[in-house]
Amino acid sequence: MDRTGVVAMNGKPLTLSGRTPNVGDKAPDFRVLDTKLSVKSLADFAGKVKLISVTPSLDTPVCDLQIHWFESDASGLSQDVVILNISADLPFAIKRFCAAADIERVEVLSDHREVSFGEAYGVLIQELRLLARSLFVIDKDNVVRYVQIVSEQTNEPDYDDAINALKGVLQ
Repeated sequence: MDRTGVVAMNGKPLTLSGRTPNVGDKAPDFRVLDTKLSVKSLADFAGKVKLISVTPSLDTPVCDLQIHWFESDASGLSQDVVILNISADLPFAIKRFCAAADIERVEVLSDHREVSFGEAYGVLIQELRLLARSLFVIDKDNVVRYVQIVSEQTNEPDYDDAINALKGVLQ
């Protein structure tokens, strides 16, 4: 399922592939890689509330801001919460980025091989084979509780809105 008019980059409309789950839907499974090239899926985070921060590429200023925002905010969150950052960056680049940027609390994952997350969550940008900047909150039962797809990819997401949704799930 292809969709246009949802996101743009520098004002230029882009095409998203896949279907974005709605709030209340069962979270779709995915297969991504960690920095050691191990496959990770939704099942690897069972029993946790998941905040998924999606970035086009960590090698851009806005993506850098986004992951750092969650890294600093994550220190105050419950251990019942896992924060994932998923991009289409290569695992090797992710590993270098995280080491240089002191990213420790956020689990940073790559969707470059199969783009299964991008397809399953409807955030794969066809023209770029990158993921659209977005945020998802998934509860312990793998039900989607929050979805935010940032319409202009050069803008930061609404962090406070996502954190408020996350806190609502934790109550």
